[in-house]
Amino acid sequence: MRSSIKESRRYPSRPFATVGVVVWWGDEILIIKRARPPRQGEWGLIGGAVELGETHFDAAIREVREETGVMIEPFDVITCIDSVTHDAAGMVEFHYSIVEVNARYVNGEAQALDDITEARWIKPAELESLQVWDEMRRVVGLAQAQYKPQE
Repeated sequence: MRSSIKESRRYPSRPFATVGVVVWWGDEILIIKRARPPRQGEWGLIGGAVELGETHFDAAIREVREETGVMIEPFDVITCIDSVTHDAAGMVEFHYSIVEVNARYVNGEAQALDDITEARWIKPAELESLQVWDEMRRVVGLAQAQYKPQE
């Protein structure tokens, strides 16, 4: 089933349900460099498809573990956004409906495992110096307003 899901993402017949995750460890967030389109080579949040029968929190846990090896505890929904990319002819090439989730780091060493080329912990202010989607900056700002570091 997984391969058929991946194949249908390009030029979809409907929006694709996905999750994005802001992972906090103290005052830092975990970001990844994307290995595939859309936004290949850009820094972004960890995320991916929500599988049939899976909650967005379950998908967040699975995607972060698959992509980085890190275990998390999701604690809140940040917002929902749409990412729509058109090709040169104006056709919808990608359309993702993304539920953005806030999560706390539990354990594991961040590494580039699946669909990414790098994983790194940064302070949110460092996003200003990186090539990232503008919407990511907004989502991280909203996440920061919800997040309270555990003592």
